[in-house]
Amino acid sequence: MNELEEKIKKVFPDESVYKTAERYRVFSGKNLPSFIKDWLIKKFTDEYGDLDKEGLSRFLDDHIPQKDSAIKNRLRTHREEVTLLTRFIVETDIKNDRLKFSIPDLGIKANEGRIPDYISKKHKELKDGEIWGVITLTYIPPEGMEKGVIDLIDFKPFKPYTVDIDYFREARKEFTIEEWINVLIKSMEYNPGGFSSLTQKILFLSRLLIFIEPRLNMIELAPKGTGKSYVFGNLSKYGWLISGGIVSRAKLFYDVARNAMGIITMYDFVAMDEIQTIKFSDSNELKGALKSYLESGVFTVAKVRQSSPAGVILMGNISLNEHKKPVRKNYFHELPEVFRESALLDRFHGFIEGWRLPRIYEGLKIKGYSLNVEYFSEILHTLRESSIYSTIFSDLVDIPKSADTRDTTAIERLTTAYLKLFFPHVKSINDIDRNEFNNFCLLPAIEKRRIIKEQAYLMDPEFKNTAMPDIKLKEF
Repeated sequence: MNELEEKIKKVFPDESVYKTAERYRVFSGKNLPSFIKDWLIKKFTDEYGDLDKEGLSRFLDDHIPQKDSAIKNRLRTHREEVTLLTRFIVETDIKNDRLKFSIPDLGIKANEGRIPDYISKKHKELKDGEIWGVITLTYIPPEGMEKGVIDLIDFKPFKPYTVDIDYFREARKEFTIEEWINVLIKSMEYNPGGFSSLTQKILFLSRLLIFIEPRLNMIELAPKGTGKSYVFGNLSKYGWLISGGIVSRAKLFYDVARNAMGIITMYDFVAMDEIQTIKFSDSNELKGALKSYLESGVFTVAKVRQSSPAGVILMGNISLNEHKKPVRKNYFHELPEVFRESALLDRFHGFIEGWRLPRIYEGLKIKGYSLNVEYFSEILHTLRESSIYSTIFSDLVDIPKSADTRDTTAIERLTTAYLKLFFPHVKSINDIDRNEFNNFCLLPAIEKRRIIKEQAYLMDPEFKNTAMPDIKLKEF
């Protein structure tokens, strides 16, 4: 172990995990996100750091079966009660007055799965959307006019960590800012030594801003192979990744026909990946709902008005020249038509220049101690609710009275997100070095907002408000 890994293990004895490609090879063929893998590795590692591979393999076979595991046959033919750690999707069935569920990975469809009322009333976590948990299933054979159905008869949400945020904040004090940046990169399952500079590391960590700050809206364009999909699809159960397919106003916001809320109300963030391949139905209605939501966090569909703290990030590819720079000055040229409007793009707070990041190669894969991904994702989720960081921003930053409100909002949210990420331990302006706040929080936020404004103007020369406000540190 190097010095940083020894410190991680010492400061976070119960929240850290040792990672190597060899140790994680036991998951080969299993479609599991990182927050599940890390928890299982920790569960089957003894106090001496030795992994019980046989025990872990048995657990995987018994409780995390794959599509070919004949779960339906075990339930119907053999009348087994089956307990699984799995991802399942809950839907409200108004017509039949019940909750139903599906498990896509096991071929269990929504019309085959039912959640009895005594279970749904006992567990408020069972609401529309994707859920990870330990569930027990049993088969109820046909009776009269009723068809056979699979009942979910027990449920325990997958939340193995009760986060002590004060403990986490105190632990952060043990690290320098450079060390902490490396801890964060390792917690994303990458090797900090694989990056060429501190600037590149900060840019890479900007992908976490939407995890940690409510109603933050971002865009990242990057060539293939820079790990966008992996970060947003594997690090947290609180986000929803859309990769291709069709997106409608009903799916995103509210489905009038089903009387059901959309995914924007169920998660911390919604990431639209491979944005050029996504097809948008009812694009005018969707654009109108998006404009309202990105501006205020509120949408109205039919007679339903709803708010949500979820952020939105668009991710797509961008064409580069031989110098690995964008072919066009207008980065948004390749976005779907629904997004090629300055008034809509101006509602996004920041832009990540993903082409400045390295392609994923062997040297970027993590090896050694890092924070357990499940613990790390719970920390990010918990910090979303903390308001102290906005107060620190207000105490440190001078906002000109003439500053455009959208610019002010964007820079405040981005700066506050960086502050939570890099300096979660601060409780007042006396706890942070002003130069570190300026260099690691405020200046990166201003730069990401500047790109949005510049690109909106390139797309629409009538977009008048191009000058950035003179937002800077207060003088004391």
